[in-house]
Amino acid sequence: MQSKQPGDPMKITRRPEWLQKKISPSAHAEMERLLGDLQLHTVCQEAHCPNISECFRSRQATFLILGNICTRLCSFCNVTKQSPHHFDPDEPARVAAAVQKLQLSHVVITSPTRDDLPDGGAGLYAQTVTAIRKAAPQTAIELLIPDFMGDHGSIAAVVAACPDISGHNLETVPRLYHIRSGADYRRSLDVLKIIHDLDPRLLTKSGLMLGLGETEVEIFQVLDDLLAVGCSYLSLGQYLAPSRSHYPVQGYVPPEIFDNYRERALAMGFKHVESGPYVRSSYHAEQYGMKG
Repeated sequence: MQSKQPGDPMKITRRPEWLQKKISPSAHAEMERLLGDLQLHTVCQEAHCPNISECFRSRQATFLILGNICTRLCSFCNVTKQSPHHFDPDEPARVAAAVQKLQLSHVVITSPTRDDLPDGGAGLYAQTVTAIRKAAPQTAIELLIPDFMGDHGSIAAVVAACPDISGHNLETVPRLYHIRSGADYRRSLDVLKIIHDLDPRLLTKSGLMLGLGETEVEIFQVLDDLLAVGCSYLSLGQYLAPSRSHYPVQGYVPPEIFDNYRERALAMGFKHVESGPYVRSSYHAEQYGMKG
C-alpha cells in the first residue's frame, strides 16, 4: 500500500465549495447555432466540459474533427465509443469558416482517437491547418493530437503542416494507465519527443488530470519525463467523472495545491503552466502562446 504524500488529493465524498461552477444553457445559443449550421462538433459538448458556458459566452470553442466517436475505451472520457463513421473530407473547410466567423485569435483542434484509419486521421489534421491558414492567417493554431499508435509518418505529417503548438496529453501517471485503454505511457511520451526532434521550434504541450489516485511523487516524475522530451507547456486540472459509470474520482485537489504545483513546474523549466481545479488542456489556451 502506498503512503500518502503531502500534496495528495483530499478524500471526500462530495464536491467541495471550489468546484461549484454552474452551466448556463442560455449562454450557448449563438455558438450552438453556428456549430449546427456548419455541422461541427466540439469537445466542449462531447466531453461535457464544465467550462462550456464560460467559453461559449466568449465565442471560444475547441473543435473536434474526424467525427465524435472514439475507437478506444478510456474509462474517464465521455466521448462516444462505437464503430466510427467515415470522416467528412469537407470538414477542414467548415472548421476554417467557423474560425473566420468567430474571428478567433487562437484555435484548438482535437479529435477522438481513430485507430481505424491508416494514418489515424493525421492527414485531416494537416488539411485543417492549411484551410485555417488560408481563411484566417492571423489565427494561432494549436493541435491536440492522439498518439497515432506511435506512427512516425503520421506525426511527421502533422508537424509538416506547421501548427503553432502541438499537444498530446499524458492524462495521468504510468501506474494508472489501465484507465487509458489502448494507450501506452512510453508511446505517448515518444509522440512528444518525435515532434520535438522533427522541429525543435514547434512548441509542445501536455496535460494531466489530478484526483485519479496519483501521488505527488508520481506527478513530478511525469513532469521530469515531459521536460526530458522537450515539452514546453503544461496543464494540470481536476478530474471530474462525467457520470457514475465512469472511473470514480479518488480525491479533490485544493486550489492552493494547484498553485503550488504551478510554481514548482515553472521552476523546473516549463515555459507556461495553467494549474487549477477547472483547468483543461484547451482552457485559456491563448495564454500559452502569449507567455511562450
